[in-house]
Amino acid sequence: MKFHILAVGNKMPDWIKEGYTEYSGRMPREAELLLVEIKPEKRVGKTTIQLQQAESERIQAALPTGCHIVALDETGRQATTVKLAEMMIRWMESGRDVAFIIGGADGLHQNIKQIAHEKLALSALTLPHGLARVLLAEQLYRAFSINRNHPYHRA
Repeated sequence: MKFHILAVGNKMPDWIKEGYTEYSGRMPREAELLLVEIKPEKRVGKTTIQLQQAESERIQAALPTGCHIVALDETGRQATTVKLAEMMIRWMESGRDVAFIIGGADGLHQNIKQIAHEKLALSALTLPHGLARVLLAEQLYRAFSINRNHPYHRA
């Protein structure tokens, strides 16, 4: 099974790259974590909706077929790490890959939210999209470690 993270944003600072690489590298082969960076739309002279629409088209073009789609959005359901571990079991049992979508500076276009099977909020706080990918990678690793009774997670 693969967990795809489709994240709007490229040219991330080194600390973002290192943080993501640290946790994605810890994931085992049976729960591989793959990052696809989506180029953000140039902001000059465009409305928020136009920016979101252009990025949404790039996201949809990059989505692997047949995936369970989870949009990360501040209005999504908040879950504890233990609940995320339970969700991970459900996803793995389905036999489908999972694609998490992280929007850019202006968030996700409504059509991405509509095609998502689930909306999940990492926090009630607004997070920089680079930090969101690091946080998501860490939480996926933590959830996997909970499911495997690995001592990484301490309640």
